[in-house]
Amino acid sequence: MSTLVLVVVTLAVAGAITYILMRKGTIADANNNNIPDAIEEKVEEVKVVVKKAKAKAEKVKTAVAEVAKVAEKVKKPATKKAATKKVK
Repeated sequence: MSTLVLVVVTLAVAGAITYILMRKGTIADANNNNIPDAIEEKVEEVKVVVKKAKAKAEKVKTAVAEVAKVAEKVKKPATKKAATKKVK
């Protein structure tokens, strides 16, 4: 329980310090929404990275599906072809 209290108090102090520094003008907040501009910029950068990662994951997913299809074909036992008569 004391660990939880310690974490909550630490986050509260960090939030209070950030809020005070924003009000003094030390930390930029151009649109006055009480979220520092640096954090907003980082969130936007993370969104771009996540979007790219999702696109890559979709490509990988389709590639894995194709490989699975090929592997399934390879796993199937070969069927014997009917013997053909040789013409002399």
